[in-house]
Amino acid sequence: MSEPDLPLWEIVQTYHPVARGFHALFGAVGLTPNQFGVLAVLRDEEGSDHASTQAELARQVLLRPQSMGELVASLVDRGLVERDGPGGRGRATGLRLTDAGRAALDDALPRVHDYNAPAAIGLTPEDAATLAALLRRVRRALDGSEGREGSVEVDGSDAPG
Repeated sequence: MSEPDLPLWEIVQTYHPVARGFHALFGAVGLTPNQFGVLAVLRDEEGSDHASTQAELARQVLLRPQSMGELVASLVDRGLVERDGPGGRGRATGLRLTDAGRAALDDALPRVHDYNAPAAIGLTPEDAATLAALLRRVRRALDGSEGREGSVEVDGSDAPG
């Protein structure tokens, strides 16, 4: 008997071995996946005029905003980030990477790339690109952050008739 096609259940089933691998990968460099996510966002913001609020950082690393305070405090305590000024509810975090934070990212990023290499996950480069695109589309459809490709939003103004 063949298995039914339940793509979201496949994602759940795939999450477990992927998460175990990432926890081991980040543990080897002294980070958690969420800490890595915050460091990566802060690096992406370097040199720009944008500084994320803690709520924006939380959304980008898929955490509840209430969880960010403790996470940010742990990064500050470890010397991976420093505050430029007071953060707070709805205000820019005033966080920036330290040299130690950049070094931690520099240590982790090649490992992340190796773990995501198509051959490491049993895919061709083309299949890996397709999978990534499909997963992004599913994520956007489920969280409502973007309209789906090829879909038409009907708000009454473009409705036929």
